[in-house]
Amino acid sequence: MTCTYDVAVIGGGPAGLAAAAAAREEDARVCLIERNTELGGILNQCIHDGFGLHAFGQVLTGPEFADRYATRVRNNEVEIRTETLVVGLTADFKLTCSTPGNRYRLSALAVVLAMGCRERTRAMLRIPGHRPSGVYTAGTAQYLINEANILPGRRVVVLGSGDVGLIMARRLTWEGAEVLAVIEKLPYPSGLQRNITQCLEDYDIPLYLSHTVIDVHGRDRVQGVTVVGLDGEGKAIPGTEFLIECDTLLCSVGLIPENELSYRAGVELDSRTGGAKVGGDYMTSIPGLFSCGNVLHIHDLADWAALEGEEAGRNAARYALSTDALSPTPARIPVEPGTGVRYVVPHFAHSDTETLRLFLRVMEPGRDRELLVLADEHEVFSKRLVRTAPAEIVQVEVPLSATGGNPRLKVCVK
Repeated sequence: MTCTYDVAVIGGGPAGLAAAAAAREEDARVCLIERNTELGGILNQCIHDGFGLHAFGQVLTGPEFADRYATRVRNNEVEIRTETLVVGLTADFKLTCSTPGNRYRLSALAVVLAMGCRERTRAMLRIPGHRPSGVYTAGTAQYLINEANILPGRRVVVLGSGDVGLIMARRLTWEGAEVLAVIEKLPYPSGLQRNITQCLEDYDIPLYLSHTVIDVHGRDRVQGVTVVGLDGEGKAIPGTEFLIECDTLLCSVGLIPENELSYRAGVELDSRTGGAKVGGDYMTSIPGLFSCGNVLHIHDLADWAALEGEEAGRNAARYALSTDALSPTPARIPVEPGTGVRYVVPHFAHSDTETLRLFLRVMEPGRDRELLVLADEHEVFSKRLVRTAPAEIVQVEVPLSATGGNPRLKVCVK
């Protein structure tokens, strides 16, 4: 079985839904492929609010946010293929798809990658100890409570202060569990400040900064964890160990973009983000292949992932319907992270672009800082940042007309 579409979107989360809707509104024939039984991705288990303020101007829960885009996709008659896993992608956009009862191939003139991300596990952290039950990623615990109606434990320690871990600390408290501590190896929290306030401080849940778990006790079920303090280099400080007796350990220690398909297709990846290198139109190093959402870089808000998806979907449709309109050009303006910046996306802009929207993360938290854009080491744009934190993406629009010619841009925060 072989089907041909103008645009194929892989992933039905916020970025994929937005990309499919935007591509269809450009009159492209669109296929949306999702491996789960329902559209929405991770949003379906995020029953808390805090979504939609940027995309819709109102506060929504995760399922409500997903439903807005899913309804838009269905109303635009996008062809939807759920319970379908893309197991192969070639550079000429041949997709190998697998379903519970079939395996087939389809092709497209352009492809949007929106596969999202996955959680880091205890195994990746190499924490010593046995392998008892009671160790979960924060996302798995969220699914168990919100969708499967299962309480994973009664006395809980959360390792990592990522947003999902913080939200689960509050959710477990609501369900009657006791959250004994949140342990963070960095000297500052990894989640949004609003989640620190609403999920920990409002419920008197202790947060241990510059600490980590070095041992898990228990053979059949978790019985406790050993926590140790860390010095400025991240090394354990002898004599600071202490035991927390618990029956559950949740790991909220970062997300990894799902870029296996991108790698197989030959996409050039960025070691800083774990995602593809893209231009201002979200096209990767392969013409016609676009990337957006958490598979491109990890977002702190689903709104940004969705708005990014709309741009990628719109540009993918224009590429498919009129290749000359978005064909790659040698005149590219490289964009690089400079002092105080961990990464910046996109990685380059075309010379005919008037304004470039940049997403970046800073290296360290701070206040009253200045964001500078340098063109060949000369300042061409600046913006004052009242407060910055590594957990919060900084978004800025830079007018490229001020750069003059086709220089190399460097983004700094000082």
